Amino acid sequence: MKHPHLPTTESAVRAIREIAEEYRRTATVTEDIGADRTSRRTAADPFTALDPDGTLPHEAFVELDGTPQVCVRLHPEGDARIAVDHVEFHDVPRDAVPAFLRSVYGGLAHTRGRFFPPGLWLVVPLPGDTVHKELVTSPHPTPWLLRNSRAT
Repeated sequence: MKHPHLPTTESAVRAIREIAEEYRRTATVTEDIGADRTSRRTAADPFTALDPDGTLPHEAFVELDGTPQVCVRLHPEGDARIAVDHVEFHDVPRDAVPAFLRSVYGGLAHTRGRFFPPGLWLVVPLPGDTVHKELVTSPHPTPWLLRNSRAT
């Protein structure tokens, strides 16, 4: 199923749960609602639910079981941080999260580069020639990262 536009955190969580079911994964979701509960609003007064513009921020953290280990933090501003085996991708557009997960679980995501000197990258291609790429900073990459290596 395609998810062309995910206007809310709730719709993104629903899309992630559909993908988890499709790939036989369990999704554990933790949600924070309110300006005093979301991670980017640490300056909000206690018990302040609304942002100054009157909106109610909604953030979610989703952990997906299995290999690779995947965690998604959906921010109220419309972006996400996705960690794949501890490799973190910041500022992924919320609309791109389903395609990102399909790339990881569908076998398109891969590592490229050399283990030594450090230069191993996790590459996650998306439809439309979009590619997300992050350096693997762990001195001990997981077996999944090493198994999904492609020649440079």
